[in-house]
This record gives sequence, C-alpha cells and structure tokens, in this order.
Amino acid sequence: MAIYNEQDIIKDTLIDVAKKMVVAAVTAPKARGVSNLVCAIVTDRELQELARTMKEIGEREDNQIFTRDAINVLNQADVVVLFGTKISTINLVYCGYCGFQGCSQKKEHPDVPCAFNTGDLGIAIGSAVGVAMDHRVDNRIMYTIGVAAKEMNLLGDDVPIIYGIPLSATAKNPFFDRK
Repeated sequence: MAIYNEQDIIKDTLIDVAKKMVVAAVTAPKARGVSNLVCAIVTDRELQELARTMKEIGEREDNQIFTRDAINVLNQADVVVLFGTKISTINLVYCGYCGFQGCSQKKEHPDVPCAFNTGDLGIAIGSAVGVAMDHRVDNRIMYTIGVAAKEMNLLGDDVPIIYGIPLSATAKNPFFDRK
C-alpha cells in the first residue's frame, strides 16, 4: 500500500491546476484570432528567486507593496503562473483605442501597447483564474509578480506586460487580508 503525503498531493495538484490555467488562457478568445500571449509556470528555486526580486524591487523603489507581496509569495505560494503579452497590432484600418488612428500609425510607436493585446491578456487571465476557482485553489492576480518577472526576463525580451498568479491550498486564502 502506498501512502501519499498531504504536502506532495497539494504541490502536485497545484502544478496540475496551473497547467490547466495555461490551457484555459491559451484557448481564451483573442482579437482576430491572433495570440500574443506568453505563459509559464514557476516553482521551487525559481519561485524563491522571483520572490527575492520582488523584495529587491520593493527596497530599491521604497515600495512596500512589492515587499509585502514578496513575503506573501515566498511564505505561502507553492506555484506561480505567469501570463504576459507581446505588443503587436492586429492590423485594423481604424480603431483609435491605443491613442492612434489605426494600426499603421500605431506601428510607428512599437512600445505603446495595442489595446487588444492588453484586453486579450485580461480575458486570458480571467479564464485562468476561473479554472483555479473551479478547483478551489487559492489565488490572486498580482502585478508585482509580473514586474519582477519582467525584470528577470522570465518570459523574454518581447513580453513587456506580465502578471503573476500565486497558487496555494490552505484553510484560508493567504493572498487576501494581508497586513
């Protein structure tokens, strides 16, 4: 007879749910069917490095939110899922959502996000956290994780907008009601 340790079960399940979250994000609707989404799952030593980078940003920028989130992730998260977007137009003739008249004008400003890129990212993240909730997994969308992941170049040079979602399975979601 095998005995499965509670902590091993939780960690394995969280990684499995993280994979399902990535699939949900990838299959979420995208404008014109064009995906600029990039996803990754972070665990173990890399998760600790990510939390350390968050803490360093908090200290460097004198921003307590980064420090608080870093401690929260380091002490409570078993897995972090990263979701980011590349910046690319979807070739509309007229739109203006990004502040330019159309995609041809926006292309002259490659660092300005296309509104559809960030909108698609939001829809993808919404689908992903829906999966986490369906599996009763503690989670929270954090921009601070994304900023650290960007600084560490975890999703590549061409992914300037990133969010992170820490995952945990506890009696109470540790990512809310923090001090």
